[in-house]
Amino acid sequence: MATTLISVFLLLAPALAAQHIADSLAILAILQEEVTSWNNGDAPAYAKYFSEHGTFTNIRGMYFTGYKQFFDRHVDLFQGIFSKTVLQQEIISLRFLGSDVAIAETLTWISKFSPTNVPQGVPVDSLGRIYTRLLQVFQKEAGDWMIVAYHNIALKAGTPVPEPE
Repeated sequence: MATTLISVFLLLAPALAAQHIADSLAILAILQEEVTSWNNGDAPAYAKYFSEHGTFTNIRGMYFTGYKQFFDRHVDLFQGIFSKTVLQQEIISLRFLGSDVAIAETLTWISKFSPTNVPQGVPVDSLGRIYTRLLQVFQKEAGDWMIVAYHNIALKAGTPVPEPE
């Protein structure tokens, strides 16, 4: 029996590894699309992978539920305070909790604020950048990776962060 289980595992291992690589690449593509869509001020593209029932905590600690609130909030941000800002994102970790759940943590930099649009109460460095830690939980829904939890926190002044590349 043990030999049979080992044989089955060895036969499935390449397929499992290939699937893990495919899932990793799919999530990395979503993270890259977040950067591109943010930098284009494109709320529909930015919200594209947000689950219908996902949760969202923004850099001020405000909590929202559902795709519509996530989308609406980003429409407001891209037309207002974050209009024409630039997002950079560095992946800190990507970890799978199973075949259908993954956690991605990124360090983000947001820059190019207009002088009148710097967010109140959020630390901005001497170059006018906000640094955040963004934790996103992804879950497969109907075969597609979707964001089910999006928790973004602004880093406090004095928190050491590497310069973006």
